[in-house]
Amino acid sequence: MSLKLCILLVVLALGGVAGYLVFDGGTADEGQPIVSVNVPATLSAQALLGQKTYDTKCASCHGRNAAGQDGVAPPLVHIIYEPGHHGDESFQRAVAQGVRAHHWPFGDMPAVEGLTRGDVADVVVYIRELQRTNGIR
Repeated sequence: MSLKLCILLVVLALGGVAGYLVFDGGTADEGQPIVSVNVPATLSAQALLGQKTYDTKCASCHGRNAAGQDGVAPPLVHIIYEPGHHGDESFQRAVAQGVRAHHWPFGDMPAVEGLTRGDVADVVVYIRELQRTNGIR
């Protein structure tokens, strides 16, 4: 095999790898946090309960500390989810009924099984404490 042919094959292989990473629909970054979240030094007792529930039921999609996951689900520590735009009942309905995608391109959110209104209220307290720590009021 000639040197030119070897170089051409290496260039084509590298181009294929680069093309896969650039044009695969964004999955190279999939799962990475979308926003940086500052966590409060302490959480209220109710927020600690909410954090446990969040980590069990929500973090697999919305990411650790509600930072979202690229290609998966939006961050909940985001101005879109401020209390004046998405009140606490919005979270209750989203968990109970699911929600049609309307702010983000992640697709519809399915209902979350096995959570009571009290569980969701605890999760909301956790999210609101994270939001306030990050300047979202």
